[in-house]
Amino acid sequence: MAQHNELGKQGEKMAVAHLEKLGYEILATNFVYQKNEIDIIARLNDVIAIVEVKTRSTPEFGDPKDFLKPSQIKRIVAAAHHFVEEILEPQEDVEVRFDIMSIIKNKAGTRMEFITDAFYHF
Repeated sequence: MAQHNELGKQGEKMAVAHLEKLGYEILATNFVYQKNEIDIIARLNDVIAIVEVKTRSTPEFGDPKDFLKPSQIKRIVAAAHHFVEEILEPQEDVEVRFDIMSIIKNKAGTRMEFITDAFYHF
């Protein structure tokens, strides 16, 4: 596995642990619908958090959260819509929120930023 892929997997594990520490229930990781993937789907009370994890080894080329492109947002929204409509119980009344977990991890340490309501689906 390429080093950047390994860093991404480490970042996702760190994000899951952080969310659980905050009281979130993890409903799914690496949820795939068609060719669309959601890194983490978590729940806190009546909020479903769709979390995109961006992990980098350096902030040199910009903040990880800035690497989320409109086309990727569109794919995440499609997968989230499928999850909420087809996987959750139909009678559940939930709010869907799109978040970003931004992680810089290197020899100097780890910096993690959890951004709620990071983007909207419209």
